[in-house]
Amino acid sequence: PHSTTLRVADLVMDSARFQVTRDGTPIALTRKEFMLLWLLASRHGEILPRTLLASEIWGVNFDSETNTVDVAIRRLRRKIDDPYEPKLIDTVRGMGYRLAEPGEPHA
Repeated sequence: PHSTTLRVADLVMDSARFQVTRDGTPIALTRKEFMLLWLLASRHGEILPRTLLASEIWGVNFDSETNTVDVAIRRLRRKIDDPYEPKLIDTVRGMGYRLAEPGEPHA
């Protein structure tokens, strides 16, 4: 059975209730933001290409000109990273994004 809870550092996600907390503080996310964060968290430490994120979350194959994924990541960062330390969302230039705990080796 799939776990309904994911934890990365002080970020905790509950998919049964669509709830996210960081350092114990509830964070309101849209459904897409939640899905995006869940995908990153469930494969944390792994670099996920934009194309994979786009097809998994939006169900489409984006060409590289589309910035939908980047915009969603930016909104997520504003909610789960900007007010907190350490930052969890990494941009891996030319490759994609990953959610990683500080000190986790880059893949």
